[in-house]
Amino acid sequence: MARVTDLQYVGLAVPDLAAERAFFGGTWGLVEVGEQDGKIYFAAEGSPHAFVIRLRQDEERKTDLIGFSAESRADVDAIFDRAKAAGAKTIAAPGAAEGPAGGYACRFFDPEGRAIEVICEGSRRPYRTLDKHEALPLGISHVVLHSPDIRALQAFYENVLGFRLSDWIGEFMVFLRCNAAHHRLAILPGPPTLNHIAFDVSSIDAMMRGLARMHETGITLTWGPGRHTAGNNTFSYFLTPNGNAVEYTSDLEEVDEATWVPRTYAATPDITDQWGTGRIIPGNVPHAEMQPDKGLWQVPA
Repeated sequence: MARVTDLQYVGLAVPDLAAERAFFGGTWGLVEVGEQDGKIYFAAEGSPHAFVIRLRQDEERKTDLIGFSAESRADVDAIFDRAKAAGAKTIAAPGAAEGPAGGYACRFFDPEGRAIEVICEGSRRPYRTLDKHEALPLGISHVVLHSPDIRALQAFYENVLGFRLSDWIGEFMVFLRCNAAHHRLAILPGPPTLNHIAFDVSSIDAMMRGLARMHETGITLTWGPGRHTAGNNTFSYFLTPNGNAVEYTSDLEEVDEATWVPRTYAATPDITDQWGTGRIIPGNVPHAEMQPDKGLWQVPA
């Protein structure tokens, strides 16, 4: 079965482009690698992907695109055919990819109106192994989506893009993988929108140093530091200048495909914060988006 192999990038539209550009390319620790047709591209020091964040100006904050990697043109073609067979509204048939990295790609909407790109053969960039004390993103780790119908959305990403089930928390949060990482995608209840974008760092030391840098530069911690149960990864969450939720995470569990058995964790109060430290700062709570994404069913600019 043709499958996506990684979460490659997220495209965002923001009202204050200058502030978001300075945040991702400076404070957060990504590297600005290009600008084309009004879109600005950022890569991560520890990732071979040509870019992991794409920004552009818009009157409203919205999610433009979520991009996934595939191994080959045949896989891109097969995934596009499965999307059509599943009733997905298509955006662009397989062909030359947009953007400075080139490649071969297709685009379609998921059942709730998010624009999805599946891409292969894009240019790769030199990357390096980060020291455990470097508070810089290794790369993009995962996205968490809100959905009014978690199981239907889960089925789409499994049947069309080839995701596999890793774990559940009760019946309200599902974790899906497309490679050895425990999850590249998770889904929560709510209106159809993006909850947050997570970035891997090399260690808990790097996460804590990153947390300190956010504090020193005036970026408010919204939840954390702590450690999740499903995936066993550490976390600290922040809001960008335009209100996009981002996470530094480390130690994400890896899955052995041959032996992994999905688990269902009881939905107890401490299940998402096994240390209990995320609740130490009064008022800090897990991020939730309460309105549908402004970019739903819009062909990406």
